[in-house]
Amino acid sequence: MKILLTGFEAFLGMASNPTEVIVRQLDGVTIDGKQIIGKVLPVNFTTSAGILLEHIKAYQPAAVISLGLAAGRNRITPERVAINCMDGEADNSGNQYNGQKIIEGAPDAYFSTLPIKEMVSRLHAHNLPATISNTAGTYLCNQIMYTARHHIETNKLDIVSGFVHIPAHHELAMTNPKLPSWSITDLEEAVRVIIEGI
Repeated sequence: MKILLTGFEAFLGMASNPTEVIVRQLDGVTIDGKQIIGKVLPVNFTTSAGILLEHIKAYQPAAVISLGLAAGRNRITPERVAINCMDGEADNSGNQYNGQKIIEGAPDAYFSTLPIKEMVSRLHAHNLPATISNTAGTYLCNQIMYTARHHIETNKLDIVSGFVHIPAHHELAMTNPKLPSWSITDLEEAVRVIIEGI
């Protein structure tokens, strides 16, 4: 069983992104019999979605788990829904949107098909704080979740997919004393627990 695990490069002037660190560490690792294919996506509204779809087509995974940084959150938050909207700060290439559709004529939203309630329960059982989030935002994280779900639905693929936001790691908190943070070790453990439950 193959699982495509994606993260993002650093963005919005941040020194690093914990999702990139974790995805690189887990690439090629086997967890509970599942082969992890770790891929880091650029923070670019015009190219990231296409790169994600190329990976899905190339590897034909049984599951797509996309990770994103939610700086300011203090727990792991599997996302329930992605909406057909792009908005927010400029990406790393200067692209910026103001409420435009991700895909014209496509549904307004897609729900995660990952077992998000079970994820939260499993994380709690490992003493790792977690809760379901009902908004993936309108930035690249939301775009990636929406794009994967749309591709899977329209092509009737047998793939579960969704998005999980994680807190900042300690490296980011070193320059922002008010930012909640976890160790990379604990963040990676949380991702492993999530993968084990797929």
